[in-house]
Amino acid sequence: MKDKKRLPTDGGPVKWASPFAALKQAPLPATVPTQPVCDQTAPVSVAPKKNRGRVDILRQTAHRGGKTVTVVTGFIGIGQAEKELLAKQMQKVCGAGGTVKEGRIEIQGDQRDAVARILTEAGFRPVFAGG
Repeated sequence: MKDKKRLPTDGGPVKWASPFAALKQAPLPATVPTQPVCDQTAPVSVAPKKNRGRVDILRQTAHRGGKTVTVVTGFIGIGQAEKELLAKQMQKVCGAGGTVKEGRIEIQGDQRDAVARILTEAGFRPVFAGG
């Protein structure tokens, strides 16, 4: 039968050894400074270009439990990575969550004015569409 270790109940000292005690005597490994793969502290900016095309800004509530979402669609000639950068910038300015789904950017809440300003600065021609 396995010997069970019992804790003293009479108030005596507890015999306990720290599992990290051996690490105190071990020497620290030499560290080599490495270059970060991506600098996350630098501000993200999308290079503005002239007339990058029309994009539609919609306000939707359908299929979202009554919650309002600002949707930006109609991007032409823009990659997924740049859409994600734009979405992240919109989320930061609006103070709201958002995502990139099926080639469109969705920002939580009615944020059409702020989104239009960001898209104009990025060189797009935003158009308010729908209701």
